[in-house]
Amino acid sequence: MNFHTRKWVKPEDLNPNGTLFGGSLLKWIDEEAAIYAIVQLGNSHVVTKLISEINFVSSARQSDIIELGIEATHFGRTSITLRCIVRNKITQKNILTIDRMVFVNMGADGKPAAHGKNQITYSPDDQPGNTRKD
Repeated sequence: MNFHTRKWVKPEDLNPNGTLFGGSLLKWIDEEAAIYAIVQLGNSHVVTKLISEINFVSSARQSDIIELGIEATHFGRTSITLRCIVRNKITQKNILTIDRMVFVNMGADGKPAAHGKNQITYSPDDQPGNTRKD
């Protein structure tokens, strides 16, 4: 699983309990997953169809740095299914897991369209074994 996006938890991201507001986190995840689907399918017109059970494992607090990990688990005829893990960058402790996020490839007519993909496409930075320098 690749962890490309990092977020710094700021005061405006907190709920009344002083922890990361789930709605903010889900917005970040949906955006990151959509970008991942766009890159994999080679089409900027994808829509979120389904997000399965969201398992909040632990909390993030102000000043924490979190990272979002996304990976493709299945390619349908018009869809791509992803898995997501969000973790604390420093402690590596999981904050959230989502087993299934389904995105649908859309055609110019706004209807689901076959994408012709059946495996993950890696960019040079994503190749297994490549180490990202932070």
